[in-house]
Amino acid sequence: MDLGLKDRVYIVTGATRGLGFASARELVADGAKVLVTGRDEKRTAEAAAELGPNAVGAAADNADPAAAGRLIATARERFGRFDGILISVGGPVPGFAVDSTDAQWSDAFESVFLGAVRLARASAAVLGEGGVIGFVLSGSVHEPIPGLTISNGLRPGLAGFAKSLSVELGPRGIRVVGLLPARIDTDRVRELDALSGDAAASRASNESRIPLRRYGSPQEFGRTAAFLLSPAASYLTGVMLPVDGGSRHGF
Repeated sequence: MDLGLKDRVYIVTGATRGLGFASARELVADGAKVLVTGRDEKRTAEAAAELGPNAVGAAADNADPAAAGRLIATARERFGRFDGILISVGGPVPGFAVDSTDAQWSDAFESVFLGAVRLARASAAVLGEGGVIGFVLSGSVHEPIPGLTISNGLRPGLAGFAKSLSVELGPRGIRVVGLLPARIDTDRVRELDALSGDAAASRASNESRIPLRRYGSPQEFGRTAAFLLSPAASYLTGVMLPVDGGSRHGF
């Protein structure tokens, strides 16, 4: 299936590893050009080099108010256009409600929530018809995840922002979509499994509750993201798509 991605230009944040990198890889594989971002300049350059000539790296911190405008300008300068953005950020520090500090909440709000809002607003200001804004969120949008209290507090709010934005931008032909990963086999999820003290047992327990009985692969997530961002998904907006092997049982 031709997704219509050839020569389209996307920004993918948090793309030095994990779900962001997997998404950027699948976009490039289908013919898109991608500006990949991450906080660390060296790792960002390495990720872009691994993706090949249709990828460029730009170090950026989502919490930086100037980052959004700079990234969009860079994408246009390097590739001549800008068609969409996938906003992916690292998860906040794990912890329970009684353990989370004000500083941890503030740091997470600046990078995970307000940083994403700034990137989306800046993109909305310049995208034309056919443009797309995507958010990598979490299954915690629908159901809190034990031990991830800060994430549980912020992700649903971002989903609400994304839904509101989809209504506002729809008349301009700009789509807004969200992806809700659950247990995808990334470094982040392996770190969370290890917090139990027995990573193998934690994984086995989690897999037993997934209808497909396994963790998803980053490639599977990346393919889903590439489709949602592509013109092939041109009549999808405001959706929050679970990528979870069937873990969410509700309609």
